[in-house]
Amino acid sequence: MLSAAHDILSNQKVPEHNGTRPIPPSASPENTTTNTSRYDCNTISTGAVLLADILPTLFIKFSAPFCIHLFPYGLRVAICVTSAWGSFLLVAFSTNTTQSLLGVVLASISSGLGEITFLALTSFFNSAVVSAWSSGTGGAGLIGALSYLGLTQAGLTPQDTLLFMTIVPVIMLASYCFLLAPPPQAPRCGWGVCKPKSPRGPSVIQQPLLGDRLTVPQMIQKPQLTLQEKEQVAKGLLKYLIPLSVVYFAEYFINQGLFELLYFRNTTLNHPEQYRWYQMLYQAGVFISRSSASCIRIRKIWLLAILQCLNMVFLLFAVSYMFLPNIYVVFVLILYEGLLGGAGYVNTFHCVSEESKPEHREFAMGVACIADTLGISLSGAIAIPVHNYFCHLP
Repeated sequence: MLSAAHDILSNQKVPEHNGTRPIPPSASPENTTTNTSRYDCNTISTGAVLLADILPTLFIKFSAPFCIHLFPYGLRVAICVTSAWGSFLLVAFSTNTTQSLLGVVLASISSGLGEITFLALTSFFNSAVVSAWSSGTGGAGLIGALSYLGLTQAGLTPQDTLLFMTIVPVIMLASYCFLLAPPPQAPRCGWGVCKPKSPRGPSVIQQPLLGDRLTVPQMIQKPQLTLQEKEQVAKGLLKYLIPLSVVYFAEYFINQGLFELLYFRNTTLNHPEQYRWYQMLYQAGVFISRSSASCIRIRKIWLLAILQCLNMVFLLFAVSYMFLPNIYVVFVLILYEGLLGGAGYVNTFHCVSEESKPEHREFAMGVACIADTLGISLSGAIAIPVHNYFCHLP
């Protein structure tokens, strides 16, 4: 949805030849483009889409670690799939910004619940699954942004592109039901409580997916953590979670606060196309770094936070003084931004997974995913007034 944020707010139409153009003011009373600004702003910041996309996720991630264990994994996945499918339809057929933002909220519910569900599920597999998870989420972001960019560049309208994307939740459901072999020690891996399986070893179906390194222990009922134990686990994670939150604050302030303002008129790409390219390159950087955990490990997450903040400050000055010569410099900086963000994500979860006790790991992984959401939420709140400030400049 964030790749489509500019289109959602500007009510884009795609002409037959290429790309998108804003609807002329005379063509629609709901036109949201402010052409008097040197930044070619939308009236509403893309930070509004970010807040709609992240606040429901924040609520889910804060509450889920304390109650989500009451719900079977299969039920959670069903809610994720239904919400994602509904979000595509609602945004595609929306007639105003409010309906579109409600669709983004549904996407946020799917994303937030899905992330905390599958991260918790990784605690029942070999630790290498964390790398696979990080690489997969990075790949999903890249494929999503690239698909949206490619389909709109090919001539599909944003509406038709979103309708085409409704196949994605169906693929997700099929993958969970037919591809993923649930570990026998998971307490709730399907629609109900899993039955213990023989500890003789993984089945033929499990072996190709999980590899030879997976060991299948006997079914052990994990004791429920007390509130005091959960508090102690959460405090022990702060050394990783605070830097990760800072990384994501700077990252998404750039994405939803500055991308729209980094507009170059000396290029063949129009404004919506430039925004889509920014999103795609960012996701490419995220995918590369999230897939590199098996080669490069970084334990000093605070270093990534400092570098990302420096990147944010530089681009903020670039927006303010407009000194960058061309869009290709921004392309490189955005790719670098994605590399830093992806590295912060995957290395944080690796550290949390490796340092948590087995009986704490499921809860710790659920708590850890709150950090990035906090940073993103704060960045969205700040991006809106920053957008308004720049867009009111002559």
